[in-house]
Amino acid sequence: MNIEKFFKCGDPIISTILDRSMSNKEITIKDASELYQAAERDFYLIGMVANEIRKKLVGNEITYVINRNINFTNVCIKQCGFCAFSRDFRESQGYFLPIDEIIKRVKEAYYFGATEVCIQAGLSPDMDQNMYENICKAIKKAIPTMHIHGFSPEEILYGATRCNISIHEFLSRLKEAGVDTIPGTSAEILDQEIRDKISPGRITVKDWLDVIKTAHKLGIKSTATMMFGHIEKHIDRVKHIATIRKIQNETKGFTEFVPLNFIHTEAPMYKNDVHDGIKPGADVKDILLTCAISRIMLNNNINNIQVSWVKEGFAMSQMLLNWGANDFGGTLINESISTTAGSRYGQIVKPTDIRNMIWAINRIPVQRDTLYRTLNVFDKKSSTQKDMLDEVDDINKFGSYFELTKINKFKYKNKRNVKMKMVDNKS
Repeated sequence: MNIEKFFKCGDPIISTILDRSMSNKEITIKDASELYQAAERDFYLIGMVANEIRKKLVGNEITYVINRNINFTNVCIKQCGFCAFSRDFRESQGYFLPIDEIIKRVKEAYYFGATEVCIQAGLSPDMDQNMYENICKAIKKAIPTMHIHGFSPEEILYGATRCNISIHEFLSRLKEAGVDTIPGTSAEILDQEIRDKISPGRITVKDWLDVIKTAHKLGIKSTATMMFGHIEKHIDRVKHIATIRKIQNETKGFTEFVPLNFIHTEAPMYKNDVHDGIKPGADVKDILLTCAISRIMLNNNINNIQVSWVKEGFAMSQMLLNWGANDFGGTLINESISTTAGSRYGQIVKPTDIRNMIWAINRIPVQRDTLYRTLNVFDKKSSTQKDMLDEVDDINKFGSYFELTKINKFKYKNKRNVKMKMVDNKS
């Protein structure tokens, strides 16, 4: 496609920025901010350019991974304004999965073809300081080939603090215990003023950067994320992406970038109207622009831009795959975070459904591992091929977050209540 001829019909400032990006030149924060002002013809032109850059970098393949989320506890000492997943240790809906239950779920995921388990959870006040390491060691003992994509920068900081050791030492222990990569979550927007409003007391920008850079230096790769569509402005998003780009230039440790639209429905800060001007997530135009601008800004740095089908749904995800994205994410099996926030798109998607959605937009489905190594390439001749996960008649067999909070044997036991009862009995 000869996009250059369309540049002459658009806004000269935007056309110049896009021409520069097509020539592999890095666009500035100011440039990217200008792109957010695009209207009508220029809006579509940005999408076309992002798609061309995607095609140049990674071709027409759309990747996905078969994985399972295991959020082993929802009990958390933090009370972030956007989180509907966590529970205070005094609440009745708190749960905590013992290691033998975690391993049971890992083995089940492996049986159904998963190559990755994503381990993230709340910050429990009573958690054993070696819990993260013990989980990893148990997983690797049970299924040595299972890729552990585990523990957010928030959790890593929490673990290091509880062990009274440096982030470097704690990450070194996790790597030795079996962590393969870490999720670059708990990033939200990398602006301290905004973080202090939407998640006071959460990991600071400085500490998030420290955890990520340290992990990369230790050879532990990570994803990179950004939550948008709440109280931030376009310039905040652009600065966030520029920060990710700068880190990637230094470490080459990011595997992908994942823009995550704010799910507002059950988010406390939206339900309670905590912040003036808070938005109910981004609208369609804003979502598309954010994906395209991410691709354009990260052109020479991060090859993979991932859609979040859990947040956007399948139709919107297909659109985003024509606006610069190239990765469909994972099957997830037990997604809980977005679901509790009010997402309407489910906790699991089957590999066949992913492939059908990819073929529907005339692209090539590719099953990958966490590090984007190709495991299987599919063409339409193989459309009848089934994975083990496709053979599951009832996906509810894997359970759900809401069911998990009601299972008595996994109920979180508040040690403070136990101690108080002991004192009462003695008195």
